[in-house]
Amino acid sequence: MSRNKQQQMVDDIESEVLLTHRMTGRDHLSPRVMEVMREVPRDAFVPSDMKHAAFCNGPLPIGHGQTISQPYIVALMTDMLALQPDDRVLEIGTGSGYQTATLSQLAKQVYSVELVPELSRKAQDVFRHLGYDNIHVRIGNGYEGWAEHAPYDGIIVTAAASHIPPALLDQLKPGKRLVIPVGEPYSYQELILVEKDIQGDIHKQNVLGVAFVPLVDSDQPGE
Repeated sequence: MSRNKQQQMVDDIESEVLLTHRMTGRDHLSPRVMEVMREVPRDAFVPSDMKHAAFCNGPLPIGHGQTISQPYIVALMTDMLALQPDDRVLEIGTGSGYQTATLSQLAKQVYSVELVPELSRKAQDVFRHLGYDNIHVRIGNGYEGWAEHAPYDGIIVTAAASHIPPALLDQLKPGKRLVIPVGEPYSYQELILVEKDIQGDIHKQNVLGVAFVPLVDSDQPGE
């Protein structure tokens, strides 16, 4: 039954890709990405009381004021990175771990930063249970990235930042991509594709209006 629901989720993603193609410039997503969306069990990453809605094409609450992203957005952001099998990826905002798991099936190594310790622990338990052994997680401030393993072949941010963090731009390899939602909390936000060219110059493209929970900067007063 869950296999049928997961295929329906994939069908819904493909329909939404067509509906939004004028904004995103994409009328399809990479076959590699879509295959991973068929394989990674989203129901393993949602709370027990949300299992019935695990394969619906919408976000779901996971506690601590956080959400698991809409499957279409997960697929779109993953596709925007244009990952290769030998790539090393940085994710800011482990959350449920669903986006992390998706990346782990497309890249060689995934490094993920989460501010909420309880979410980090839960996600790591699921990774171990499912045998995803190329994921490395730490608790920390996402605005600072994870400099120890930089530079990265791709960086993805799964919460809305107030601005594009300079540390993440520094940690991105030339010729590679950063995908990030930017905007005010619970207001209009824009999904942005950032490309760093071979010379290190930064190019930005607004892709789609989105709604994400805010990326918390733990170094800000009052946080």
